[in-house]
Amino acid sequence: MEKTSVPLQPPTYGNLITVLSMDGGGIRGIVPATILSFLESELQKMDGKDARLADYFDVIAGTSTGGLITAMLTSPNEKNRPMFSAKDIKDFYLENGPKIFPQDSGPFAPVTKMMKTVTGPKYDGNYLHKLIREKLGDTRLHQTLTHVVIPTFDIKRLRPTIFSTYQVKNKPSVDALLSDICIATSAAPTYLPAHYFQTEDHSEAVREFNLIDGGVAANNPTLVAISEVTKEISKGNPDFFPIKPMDYGRFLVISLGTGSPKSEQRYNAHEAAKWGIIGWLTSGGSTPLVDVFTQASADMVDLHLAVVFQALHSAKSYLRIQDDTLSGPVSSVDIATKNNMNDLLKVGEGLLKKPVSRVNLDTGIFKLLNQETNEEALKRFAKLLSEEKRLRLARSPHGHARFPSFPTSSTA
Repeated sequence: MEKTSVPLQPPTYGNLITVLSMDGGGIRGIVPATILSFLESELQKMDGKDARLADYFDVIAGTSTGGLITAMLTSPNEKNRPMFSAKDIKDFYLENGPKIFPQDSGPFAPVTKMMKTVTGPKYDGNYLHKLIREKLGDTRLHQTLTHVVIPTFDIKRLRPTIFSTYQVKNKPSVDALLSDICIATSAAPTYLPAHYFQTEDHSEAVREFNLIDGGVAANNPTLVAISEVTKEISKGNPDFFPIKPMDYGRFLVISLGTGSPKSEQRYNAHEAAKWGIIGWLTSGGSTPLVDVFTQASADMVDLHLAVVFQALHSAKSYLRIQDDTLSGPVSSVDIATKNNMNDLLKVGEGLLKKPVSRVNLDTGIFKLLNQETNEEALKRFAKLLSEEKRLRLARSPHGHARFPSFPTSSTA
């Protein structure tokens, strides 16, 4: 039996709680997909070709396009292994992106694009919805191969709805089809239609959902994922004993952005002062209103976590990878031409070579943290993830009994 088929044992048998998180960003999901492919390849070098990211993370979180990636990484196939490897996700975007975001052409394309944005969603979502249902089938939230957290926003209740596997036991109404959750978290205002569905719990009580993109609540879902874990710790969940609540020093976190426009390409007060509803929805070939709330959400989470991890002298346990230098078509969430998608692949590959950086909220520009590149940081994290998995297996009576020959590292 391949050692990589060993399930990840609970954090109580190890030293860390491992978290992977992906932002929203439409077709720019190609960027984190490229980074995830590199991380998984590093794990495979240490633990075999069948290693998958779901084997190493206690919780994987994603919003919008990140939620779709989360589902692909954690949904079981017929062998109860992840349906997609990380490298498959890049191909998924390249193959399906142009059909999810079909591009208008011709001299009247800009006018057509603006009219679609004003009168309804730019895309009907039919292809995306069909594709998601085909891929995920009847898989429900509780069936994922590791814990997942996927934010959405209920426009009827006017509050976030978090689909978390940690909540399924006490809130069976959230145990929805994973396909419905993915369609909902991807329903970006002005781009894709809102999504309605119902669930029924064991007592036949029906709950209805009226959902849009989780980016409204948490475009960067890292803090939501950590909060879900913290609630479990506070409840005394034995999987986390004896880790103390809010002890961020025990978390190992990788948070992946999808990129943002460079400062010269952003908006300014002189422009925005003249905008009405159409301006806020269509200026600069983009949707400023959506850009503003998603970017603000993502950066505030990054700032909070960076400060907390630094205060706990655990800065090296938190890795945020984001590119704030995008310009032209690659900064868009829906330009899914072949050329632009190939350029997004290059953005992801180039981001691996860049130094680890962190956003400065005073300037809005990312600043270098040290000379370590993102690629080097990911290699370091891959080693820590592999060692943590081995340590838990060595300490766990269940894992050790089932797989007594599984090799352990010196840290065990």
